[in-house]
Amino acid sequence: MTSLATTIRFADFSRFQQLLWSLTWRDVRIRYKQSVLGIAWAVLLPVSMMLVFTFVFTRALDAKLLLPTSMPYALYAYLGLVPWTFFSASLSGCVNSLVANRNLVTKVYFPREVFPLSSIGAAFVDFVIALVVLCGLIAYFDARSAWTFVAHRSLFFLPVVVCVQVMLTVGIGMMLAMANLFYRDVRQLYGVAIQLLMFVSAVVVPIPSDGSLLAQAISLNPLVPVINAYRDCVVKGCLPDPAPFIYSSLVAVVLMVGGWICFRRASYRFAECI
Repeated sequence: MTSLATTIRFADFSRFQQLLWSLTWRDVRIRYKQSVLGIAWAVLLPVSMMLVFTFVFTRALDAKLLLPTSMPYALYAYLGLVPWTFFSASLSGCVNSLVANRNLVTKVYFPREVFPLSSIGAAFVDFVIALVVLCGLIAYFDARSAWTFVAHRSLFFLPVVVCVQVMLTVGIGMMLAMANLFYRDVRQLYGVAIQLLMFVSAVVVPIPSDGSLLAQAISLNPLVPVINAYRDCVVKGCLPDPAPFIYSSLVAVVLMVGGWICFRRASYRFAECI
């Protein structure tokens, strides 16, 4: 009976795919409306952060002591900042997605999942554009530094890494959207938490490998194996470490399924709480 109900819900959601695409495109247009640089901001944000961290960790600190490989630090940072920007931008849109669309939530019936999913879709557009720029950075460092890029078969595993990150983002995004609707403090708490999370997600520096309590706590962050997997597939030419990546994949599936179920069950109260 439960499986039948789930099938019906997914079938119901599939009928509103066009609405999802329309809301995604709307979010993209709103984000860059009346912006001089427009979609270029999708590239400028991770690139500018890459330049800042590159300056800090190559001028103030010795980045070679931090990196486990010989890859240029700028490329290491960019490969962490691109998936991180996608993750943080998606959740930033999700957390306020229901409240920002209160008129549609209260007056029209359709699966409410389209709101957080459209926010993730809009951030994914920026993510794809930033990945295109990554190709240019790889070509630049391959030509201008001692580091050499070699295309490996591990690149074919990259879509799997992206899927795991999307599942993780969808699960957390739905729970944040739902929680912020019931408790508006969630948005403020999220703003603080996402800034702290960046520095324990292997975005700009590797996590400690000394086996300390801090290192073990950071390793529980499911985003760490995902970000490391991008570097493994693109630059190191190897598949991700199986155990941590499987752990992240399982967490992503659990969060996505659990977030979806909780979201669907609470969706009937959205109109009265908004």
